[in-house]
Amino acid sequence: MNMELYKSFYYTAKYGNISKASEHLYITQPAVSRSIKQLEEELKCPLFFRTSKGVILTPEGEILYQYVDQAFSFITTGEKKISDVKNLLYGEIRIGVSDTLCKHYLIPHLKLFNTLHPAIKIHVICPTTPGIINLLKSGKIDFGIINLPYNDEQLNFKSIMEVQDCFVTGQKYKSLSRKAQPLSTIIQHPLLLLEKNSNSRLFIDQYFKTNSVSVIPDFELGNIDLLVQFAKYDFGIACVIKNFVEEELEKGRLFEVKPIEKIPSRHIGVTWLKNVPLSPAAKEMISNLEYFETTEF
Repeated sequence: MNMELYKSFYYTAKYGNISKASEHLYITQPAVSRSIKQLEEELKCPLFFRTSKGVILTPEGEILYQYVDQAFSFITTGEKKISDVKNLLYGEIRIGVSDTLCKHYLIPHLKLFNTLHPAIKIHVICPTTPGIINLLKSGKIDFGIINLPYNDEQLNFKSIMEVQDCFVTGQKYKSLSRKAQPLSTIIQHPLLLLEKNSNSRLFIDQYFKTNSVSVIPDFELGNIDLLVQFAKYDFGIACVIKNFVEEELEKGRLFEVKPIEKIPSRHIGVTWLKNVPLSPAAKEMISNLEYFETTEF
């Protein structure tokens, strides 16, 4: 059935007047009358009684109107929901992010976003980078926040923050922090690194390889917080993201061991599927991450 026929029927029944229905629909009265007549022919029954004051529904018209009224209510609700989604008054965001980046980077942004858009539901999952990529490709999250660089032709990547890796230690190896050390000297001491399946570990392994050193870490831990705690308790020299341990360094709870062979900086980035459009809420969240990276950090 042509939806326009039902529109003419619905508004004529709602107003009890063909003239008012035509005004609402921005079409002529004869066009409304033709639509009603065509619908009556399709259904093989009269839908209105014509009177001098307007029109009245027939029993068959009353039955049809009950269902058409519900249908238009659902359509109106659907249109409002779409409007709410566009205006960030309804919706959800599903984010994949590592434990470390969630704690040290994402949470302040989530707090601000939730303050600005309290109606948006936020779901956060905290796997490793490979886990985030798998969740993206299976449609279980909208976007991920990962350590870059990362290459995948199915994904878009956007940098949101520059970070710098560094070596830190506790009191036991504090003397190494007094001047820059050759990397070959640093690796002679116990090393604390992230687990092999992390993107950060892949980056630092490439750094070792570029500088022609072979490293077997004494401890491989799951996140930076554990590395920091192990370093504080003198288990060795940990490789962490400097941006996230600034307070520990400033207060003398950790000491930076600077290698002569400088560690290159890298970036944290957002990633999402190329062929899947982001929701308005996800777009707004990513936009906020980009903006507040430059103003807060």
